[in-house]
Amino acid sequence: MGTLVVAGVGLIGGSLALAARHAGRVGRVIGVGRSPANMQRALELGVVDEVSHDIAEACARADMVLLATPVGQMAALMRAMAPVLPAHTIVTDAGSTKGDVAALMRACLPAQLAHCVPAHPIAGSDLSGAAAAQYGLYQNRKVVLTPLPETAAAAVEAVRTLWQACGASVHEMSAAEHDSVFASVSHLPHVLAFAFVDMIAAHPDAARRFDFAATGFRDFTRIAGSHPEMWRDIALANRDALLAELADYQAQLATLEALIASADADAMQQLFERARHARLAWHQRFVRGN
Repeated sequence: MGTLVVAGVGLIGGSLALAARHAGRVGRVIGVGRSPANMQRALELGVVDEVSHDIAEACARADMVLLATPVGQMAALMRAMAPVLPAHTIVTDAGSTKGDVAALMRACLPAQLAHCVPAHPIAGSDLSGAAAAQYGLYQNRKVVLTPLPETAAAAVEAVRTLWQACGASVHEMSAAEHDSVFASVSHLPHVLAFAFVDMIAAHPDAARRFDFAATGFRDFTRIAGSHPEMWRDIALANRDALLAELADYQAQLATLEALIASADADAMQQLFERARHARLAWHQRFVRGN
C-alpha cells in the first residue's frame, strides 16, 4: 500500500509499522498520537516517516488506518476521520476486544463498513511507547480477524496479507467468540495480576514483602506492569464475559480453599497435577508456534 496511518504509535502499532516497512509492504507511515514526546521518539527511531496530531488530516491521505490506541479512545478517532476517509481506505484496529469495536465501526463509520476489518494481534507486553516497537514482534504470533458481515473479501485479504507479511499466522472468528475466548486467557489473568499486586501493596509491611519477592512473584505479576488505561478499557468493554470468568475463578478458589481447610492432600495434588499437565501441554504448542 502507499500510506499507512497508525493511530497510537506504541508497542503494537509501532511494531506493525516497522514490520510492514521491513517486508516492503508499505511506502509511507504517518504516526498519530497525543504525546509530542512519544511522537518525536517515533520519528527519531524511524518507526514512522512523519507525525501528526490531527487524525483527520492524516487519514485523508491514508490507504489503510490502524487504530492501535486503547479501545476507549477509538470512538473519537473514528468520528473525526469519518468525513475525510477516501472511499478505498481500509480501517482496522488492534484492540483486545472486538464486539465493542464492531459496534463503534457501525455507529461511527457507516459508509465505510465494507472496508472495516476488526483485528487483534496476540503479541502483547508490559512495555509501551514508540521505544518498545520491534519489527520482529509478530513473527510466529497469532492475529485474529473478526470481519463484519458487510466487510468486503478484498479488505479482509488486504489486512490478512499485511499481517502475514509481518510473520503472523492469521485466524478468523466471530466477535462474540473472540471476546469469550480472550476473557479467559488474557483479560482475566491481567485483572488477577493487578488485583494481587494491589493486595500486597496495601499491606502495612508491603515493603518487607516486596523485598523477599523473587522469580515466582515476578513471573506471576509481570502483566501487572501493563498499561492501566488500556486494561481499564478492556475490562469494561468485555465486562459480561469477564464477569463470567471471574465467577468461575472464584468458584475454583473456593474449591481450593476447602481442600486446604480440610487438609485433603490427595485432592489438592490431583488438582495441581491436572493444571501442571495442561500448562505444559499448552507451552509445548506455544513454543512450536501452533
